[in-house]
Amino acid sequence: MASNVNPTVRRRRLGQELRRLRELKGMTAEEVAERLLVSQSKISRLENGRRSISQRDVRDLCGVYEVEDQRIVDSLMEMARDSRQQGWWHTFGDIPYSVYIGLETDAESLRVYEPQLVTGLLQTRAYAEALVQGALPETSTAEIEKRVQVRMRRQERITAQANPLRLWVVLDEAALKRVVGSRLVMREQLEHLIEMSQLPHVTVQVLPFDVGAHPGLNGQYAILEFADAADSSVVYLEGVTSDLYLEKAQDVQKYAVMYEHLRAQSLNVEASRKFIADVAKLYAD
Repeated sequence: MASNVNPTVRRRRLGQELRRLRELKGMTAEEVAERLLVSQSKISRLENGRRSISQRDVRDLCGVYEVEDQRIVDSLMEMARDSRQQGWWHTFGDIPYSVYIGLETDAESLRVYEPQLVTGLLQTRAYAEALVQGALPETSTAEIEKRVQVRMRRQERITAQANPLRLWVVLDEAALKRVVGSRLVMREQLEHLIEMSQLPHVTVQVLPFDVGAHPGLNGQYAILEFADAADSSVVYLEGVTSDLYLEKAQDVQKYAVMYEHLRAQSLNVEASRKFIADVAKLYAD
């Protein structure tokens, strides 16, 4: 469940405000870095919310930007303090995609395209265990269990009684026919997928092979949207060693248009449920 203070979102909002102050001052990140005797990359990381921001950083930047309104300074200092708190996911130790989890925890809606796998928020425990073990063969049993526990905890956003995450998933047919774990695991996973798709805030569509070429051929992506107008939408692209977050309006719009094409080319909701059910029957033998 989302906490009242989400450090990832606080960092992001604070970074956006600091960027706005810099631009109002007409300064480049390089000029600010020179004034503070720090690297330009540090200023960029502070502004994109990918690293913690200390109150000292805020104080120094407000000094450079000549912010005279103490109320603004105090507000930014409070955001900096909040951004250094820990979210629920920090109790699990080092998690490679912790930035994404922080954003997902605070998101109002999520649109996902998955070409190969059932999306994490709709995975059963058995499927998740088999998936992590297969994708990361050199990972220890303890690490596999930690990743699965985190995945199960993330799913609380879907089943929450109050303000659940609105989820729209487009699954390629390959995600249904790639046997992860065993045929029994797959049958249970697809039955779970059908059950979850009946929730009023969850939509699942299948993109069948016979569609041919489509806008999702470049791979998986997710679009996160937030209730607060101050938080711009984010496109998340998962990588092997690092992830990519796109926040520029033109980038988000391009992926949003691609997603609309994917939804239009996919089977409708009822046809998708029937398709999934028919594939599940194949695993009953």
